[in-house]
Amino acid sequence: MQRIAFWARKRMALGNSGTILAWAGEQGLPWLKKTEPEFKENRKDDIWLVDFYAPWCGHCKKLEPIWNEVGLEMKSLGSPVKVGKMDATSYSSIASEFGVRGYPTIKLLKGDLAYNYRGPRTKDDIIEFAHRVSGALIRPLPSQQMFEHMQKRHRVFFVYIGGESPLKEKYIDAASELIVYTYFFSASEEVVPAYVTLKEMPAVLVFKDETYFVYDEYEDGDLSSWINRERFQNYLTMDGFLLYELGDTGKLVAIAVIDEKNTSVEHTRLKSIIQEVARDYRDQFHRDFQFGHMDGNDYINTLLMDELKVPTVVVLNTSNQQYFLLDRQIKNAEDMVQFINNILDGTVDAQGGDSILQRLKRIVFDAKSTVVSIFRSSPLMGCFLFGLPLGVISIMCYGICTADADGGYIEERYEVSKNEPDDSPEPAERPEPPQPRGAASPLPAPQEPKDVLEKKKD
Repeated sequence: MQRIAFWARKRMALGNSGTILAWAGEQGLPWLKKTEPEFKENRKDDIWLVDFYAPWCGHCKKLEPIWNEVGLEMKSLGSPVKVGKMDATSYSSIASEFGVRGYPTIKLLKGDLAYNYRGPRTKDDIIEFAHRVSGALIRPLPSQQMFEHMQKRHRVFFVYIGGESPLKEKYIDAASELIVYTYFFSASEEVVPAYVTLKEMPAVLVFKDETYFVYDEYEDGDLSSWINRERFQNYLTMDGFLLYELGDTGKLVAIAVIDEKNTSVEHTRLKSIIQEVARDYRDQFHRDFQFGHMDGNDYINTLLMDELKVPTVVVLNTSNQQYFLLDRQIKNAEDMVQFINNILDGTVDAQGGDSILQRLKRIVFDAKSTVVSIFRSSPLMGCFLFGLPLGVISIMCYGICTADADGGYIEERYEVSKNEPDDSPEPAERPEPPQPRGAASPLPAPQEPKDVLEKKKD
């Protein structure tokens, strides 16, 4: 308890200074202070894994215990990476220097380079990212044993085979850009497993799903784009974050939308069919399709702006928000393959998209979803947020309308009285009442013409 209290006091003493706080000391509990000038001057001498946060950010508070575990784990492993955190709102100049636009933002700072972490915010994923990016850009595989070890350790990795060449330069450029996502290795032809067949050298290969694919410049185009497309396993458990990442690949995504808690035959059958197609037809479809399943239809409904029945299969084009719904009953893998081929040859109509009309529908749908979610989570809060402004607006509109009606009536009555001819006889002159003594004299009567006055005198 005393140790934890000391750690808490240390954090309170340093946490408001806007400094980088790095893990150090026994068990990684006390913090090591780095002031802003020291950090700017010395950061290139070390490798830093930094969490840029905001004190008011809810996601940042949720990340904090995970970040503490990351610091302890990295220290226990003897990693050269220093783990720290910075209040980006207090030191916005440093945050702007590293391109921080939202919170929390995790970056690995290595020399002049800053690598942005975009994966799931779990301890294991963050630590793997730190180890991958902090090491060599391209790691050599000197033996078959090392090659086999990498195959067991990594689900997806890329290998350059051969000597110096223009292809290797492109491979290095691609690795510098995509090291945040996957591993890059180099090896000689003797190290490659015997089952690998190469038509020409040098070559770039991706190993995944217990097989391999060879980069073909003629069919696959740019090397960086090909690596970005092939850095995922062929079959995945989908979520919103993964679908967002798949949007950069340009692939279509075939998803079995199921309820994993439902063990009925229909739910398990559709999932098995998608897995079978991904496995048995990967050579045919791996360039164009990604396969997987998703638990529940909530996220899919927001993409489609519609209620999707579960279980079903939907094919998404995440790059332009188009989607394809089943036009037939899927009984087996052959039916699914036929449906995919019909999508590729254009005989299945695409729905959705990113046209102006669809964007307007998206705005209306998002607004409606927000209102509904507020009322479902807190009806009283929803009534207050929407009822009060509507009441004020109604009162204002009523006041404006009634004011306009009264004003128009008065003005109309005035215009009528002004324009109507006066046919009524003139009233007889009444003698003026005697003026009380001391009262102000009435205004003088207008002077009559001179000739009238002379006639009166005569």
